[in-house]
Amino acid sequence: MATAASGGGRSCFVLGASGQTGRELLRELLARRAFTRVTLIGRRRLSLGEAEAAVEQAVVDFERLGEHAAAFQGHDVGFCCLGTTRAKAGADGFVRVDRDYVAQAAELARAGGCKHFVLQSSQGANAQSRFLYLRVKGEVENLVNAVGFDRCTILRPGVLLCKRQESRPMEWIVQQFFGAVACVFPTANSVPVETVARAMVACVLQPGEEKVKVLENRAIHELGKAVPQQGT
Repeated sequence: MATAASGGGRSCFVLGASGQTGRELLRELLARRAFTRVTLIGRRRLSLGEAEAAVEQAVVDFERLGEHAAAFQGHDVGFCCLGTTRAKAGADGFVRVDRDYVAQAAELARAGGCKHFVLQSSQGANAQSRFLYLRVKGEVENLVNAVGFDRCTILRPGVLLCKRQESRPMEWIVQQFFGAVACVFPTANSVPVETVARAMVACVLQPGEEKVKVLENRAIHELGKAVPQQGT
């Protein structure tokens, strides 16, 4: 894991490390040794192979998150990639995970001393949208902003280009389409998850005075590509 010199003595936690962006984010954090302590907060322990010794894992019940305040204490930075889909969890379940869990986690993180919260949202997020997905993303952005972190960075990526472990045929078709579009207009409506992960880490490592900063899809591309990839 990172040494005190490389990580600067800072600590972070990651919500949603089992997802596509979360996995890439964890790889990025460990590769860059940006933090001396990395804690994964989730509903189950993850099997991480060799990386398992480099992180701490806190298992929580999101339905009783208030009972797990200790898991959020002592972190300088919080990364949130937590989310599900309406198809997987139903409309109520989607709202509960993507809005309620995230908002409560942000409140616990702030109470525990977190200074900078980094939230993965979505392109088009708008609390007034008539589309459930975009409305919920907009609502959670507002709720997280209201918590009062010293710094809050919100990333609004377009369609995430990745290889999922689970089969989602329609999403595969969408990714193929946007992957082809990306060859011509690389920053328009899609972005590789690796780029999002690099941008999430980069926005923390770079100095900033803005209390709230929103990175749209093009800005995510620019920030993610501005950070040299490990091994290059």
